[in-house]
Amino acid sequence: MLVRGALLCELPIAASLYQRVLRDTFTWLPAWRHNAQDFLNAAADESVHVAVADARIVGVASVFEPDDFIHSLYVAERGQGAGKALLDHVVARARGPVSLKCQTQNLRARAFYAREGFRELERGADLLTGVAWVRMQR
Repeated sequence: MLVRGALLCELPIAASLYQRVLRDTFTWLPAWRHNAQDFLNAAADESVHVAVADARIVGVASVFEPDDFIHSLYVAERGQGAGKALLDHVVARARGPVSLKCQTQNLRARAFYAREGFRELERGADLLTGVAWVRMQR
């Protein structure tokens, strides 16, 4: 598995993966809430990294570097090590503690981050949608 910065031409592929994974796993929200354009809009101000296996992008992470904030980390094939590889790559590049927000109902992701040394710092809810989240830091 290779983890590296995404090429500009790979951003649409990364955005498509983002949309597909959200629609498949965030079943507590309507599918229309997840779209590739949201990822592309955020990526304009973030560094985007991809996990590549067998010449295919199998995971994506985007980071708002001024705050070492992981905005997105999604993998198409869980259990293959792409999530950990992306997380390790992002953490190694950070200048300070790394943080993220995880939807409260996303128990699988919360467990993953806890195993990787993140601790919960704060709870809240999105002002527009009311979706509950937990902020974690490592």
